[in-house]
Amino acid sequence: MPNRQDRLIQWLLGSVELQTSLFHLGQYCGSWQASTNGLARASFHVILNGDCWLHLPDAGHRHALKAGDTVFFLRDVRHVISPHADLQDALHAPRVSMAALDLAMPCSTALACGFFDFRTPLNDLFLSSFPDYVLASKERQELQEVRALFDLLLKEATAQGGAPSPLITRLVDLMFFYVIRHLCQRQEVSADLWAVLARPEFSVLFDAIVSAPARDWSVDDMANLTHMSRTRFFKRFSEVVGTSPSHFLAQVRMKLATRWIADGMSLSRAAESVGYQSDAAFSRVFKKITGTLPGAYRRASHTRERLRA
Repeated sequence: MPNRQDRLIQWLLGSVELQTSLFHLGQYCGSWQASTNGLARASFHVILNGDCWLHLPDAGHRHALKAGDTVFFLRDVRHVISPHADLQDALHAPRVSMAALDLAMPCSTALACGFFDFRTPLNDLFLSSFPDYVLASKERQELQEVRALFDLLLKEATAQGGAPSPLITRLVDLMFFYVIRHLCQRQEVSADLWAVLARPEFSVLFDAIVSAPARDWSVDDMANLTHMSRTRFFKRFSEVVGTSPSHFLAQVRMKLATRWIADGMSLSRAAESVGYQSDAAFSRVFKKITGTLPGAYRRASHTRERLRA
């Protein structure tokens, strides 16, 4: 049976609304460079065949990449992918168009690249505690799921036909979620909501809030649940999570509300379910946390569903 931390990780992953799009699929030969930065979007690169280098000029880092490796950029980070190990050679390499996939061609590198869009501002908020980029390899023993997903992705990418298979982005989604879950379990995250999972005393509190979001939670109630004095709880919570207990409570409540509204719950019922008797008060907090009003969020959710159908 999953423990409390695993249940909370699953809940958080289930609350992330992700839209993945494929930017280009193909291969490069000779001297080239590729990048998805500069568009203020999260992105990914999957190395389908061959090898290359990932350069991050601002950080002064570089990584050797090979077939089976995937890099996820959770934020818009300046980077360049190229066959050149030297940064200057990579930066001065030409930007050329991708050729069609032909894995039998020697000295070539095949890539699948695209973008992530997190559909609500809360998704950005919850993922803000993760590193700017994450490297995943099918060779890592602790990420066996990624190995199987990469093999499926490669099969879809090389399938004969016209347009790229829509399953490619779905498989990238799954790879992304497995990697994020791995980071949570390894506690490779900084302060914010996800950091709560690393502290047993705070994960108990989170579990209780999710189970009873309409409860009139006071700081004293939270402190008692964690067996701390009010002063010690407030100081420790703020240090670990990076925000006040009351703001954290509002974040969790609004996250629940967004899911229920998207599922068709009325705005008044959603407000009551997360502890607000006044629709106006609920709307103010919803706008403060998510950046949009509940009604606008509901209309946008319905539009997305119609487009998806």
